[in-house]
Amino acid sequence: MTSLAFGGASVDGGLYTSITRLAHDTPHWVDTLIALWSDYGLALFAVLMVLAWWRARSGGEARMVRALATPLIVVIVYAVDMVVKSAVAEKRPCQTLHVVTVEACPAAGDWSFPSNHAVIAGSAAMALALTDRRLARIAAVAAVLMAASRVWIGVHYPHDVAVGLIIGAVLAWVLMILADRGEPLVQRMADTRLRGLVTAT
Repeated sequence: MTSLAFGGASVDGGLYTSITRLAHDTPHWVDTLIALWSDYGLALFAVLMVLAWWRARSGGEARMVRALATPLIVVIVYAVDMVVKSAVAEKRPCQTLHVVTVEACPAAGDWSFPSNHAVIAGSAAMALALTDRRLARIAAVAAVLMAASRVWIGVHYPHDVAVGLIIGAVLAWVLMILADRGEPLVQRMADTRLRGLVTAT
């Protein structure tokens, strides 16, 4: 595959540098909390997906098909993201700019654009929003915080995470429209031994 070898420093390298300097001057315990969220916060979306599925059991077939489709959609979006990431081949900002970062800089060849974490968070938030409105706000706030944390710890430019959120959300929205066609499958499952997975009755 031909690489575009995109240079992100010219886009918002100055903003990135300002954020990493702020992080450097911030108390260590704050940086530690943000780093922990950045590294492990995606697990919250898995919990929200389980909650969305559980609530969908009493929410009807249309809602259930979306709940079941959500994890699959996130995986598909992630796969698309990896293709884009390899094609763009943007170096990590911490490899290009002279900065002190909260976390160690990823190895060369671990490309920066778009942010995997932001894409996953964006797709999960959109899919959850389309499935369960009560969980939508939690997912949306978590997605933004996840994206911001990736810049704070120094592993992404701001545009990496902003575009990542957009790509994830748009692709999830399109895929959920396609997933809605699977409602007949849920109807058939309700008549089998798998009934307990798709309905609470």
